[in-house]
Amino acid sequence: MQGILLQIQNWDHRLLFWMEKIHTPFFDAFFSKLTLLGEAGIFWIVVAVLLLCFPKTRGCGKAMALALLLIFLLGNCLLKPWLARPRPFSLYPELTLLITPPTDFSFPSGHTYASIASAVVLLKHFPRWGIGAMVLALLIAFSRLYLQVHFFTDILGGILLGLFAATIAISLIPHSKKVLPKGDTAKGRND
Repeated sequence: MQGILLQIQNWDHRLLFWMEKIHTPFFDAFFSKLTLLGEAGIFWIVVAVLLLCFPKTRGCGKAMALALLLIFLLGNCLLKPWLARPRPFSLYPELTLLITPPTDFSFPSGHTYASIASAVVLLKHFPRWGIGAMVLALLIAFSRLYLQVHFFTDILGGILLGLFAATIAISLIPHSKKVLPKGDTAKGRND
């Protein structure tokens, strides 16, 4: 088991340094800005609050809010301090960071689990919105690896935690029924 963990760690570190080879000025600027959408989950919290404001989207907003609460408790309050994995730039000071260095621990990636959890909830309730949200979530997750503030396994852990929290939230918050205008019934319009 120790050998497998060492191989995973070696692969993680090799991938981190390989990422330096694909840097371009365009992607440096793009991912430095894009990653801000995942900062403290604020973007996804705002989306959840907006969804809560409208009856037709309220069920989705409740599920997203619950998923975000679960990942905060499990990720930020439990796993990060318990595992206390150092960030790549702490282990390799020679890395040149393009963003302000995060101050919390590395595993799992908070940007990733907030983004994935939110996107999965949106995908369940509103597939068209969910597809766009999932593309954005995956780009945010990749930005953390590209910017060398996470290892690949931090991203993978964030994806798994996001999927777990979204699944729990979706199962606990019933899918909202479509809001029908006055005079409509589930079978059709009253005459």
